[in-house]
Amino acid sequence: MNAWFLLVRRDLRLGIRQGGDAALVIAFFFLAAILFPLGVGPEPQILARIAPGILWVTALLAALLSLDRLFLADYEDGSLEALALTPLSLEAQVLAKAFAHWLGTGLPLTAIAPLLALLLHLDGAGYVALVVGMALGTPSLSLIGAVGAALTLGARRSVLLSLLVLPLYIPVLIFGVGAIEAAVAGLTARPHLLLLLALLLAAIPLAPIAAAAALRQALE
Repeated sequence: MNAWFLLVRRDLRLGIRQGGDAALVIAFFFLAAILFPLGVGPEPQILARIAPGILWVTALLAALLSLDRLFLADYEDGSLEALALTPLSLEAQVLAKAFAHWLGTGLPLTAIAPLLALLLHLDGAGYVALVVGMALGTPSLSLIGAVGAALTLGARRSVLLSLLVLPLYIPVLIFGVGAIEAAVAGLTARPHLLLLLALLLAAIPLAPIAAAAALRQALE
């Protein structure tokens, strides 16, 4: 566990030093969301109706921006080969990198989502479902994205990563939006949130195994 937390801290420090990835993700999320009122009009009723979809789609696309660098820097400078030789299993390292990615992208997205919801006139009843859904859904985005990043490592085609990952993001998108819409309609959001939790619990063991297998193939 000590080595695991050291790897998380290392990736966080690298992300802070580079600085651009987290800022780019947050800026994209903010700018993409506030462009919708310019496109569909400033009517509060229309914006409130489409706000859940806007927030989740823009958050999903923002999370994609930094995925290609999840393993790329370590792969290019040889650090990935050195990490693979350490006693810490490759699966645990993938989990650590995905967790660090979530801390640098998913957590900030979750934090600023209520502000954007306010700008989009989202009904107040949907705020709790929005925050809880983001907190449960964004880690799944990082874990699933880690699999895509490992599969496309060395391919140097960012479009390929998006094509692989986006279909796997659809369940998270559906249940995340469904939770907000249910809460706004006066229904319980619990089924949708439980499904998001189930996706996360499934991704925690399965995604590192799949990503580690792809990394071993890339290192051969």
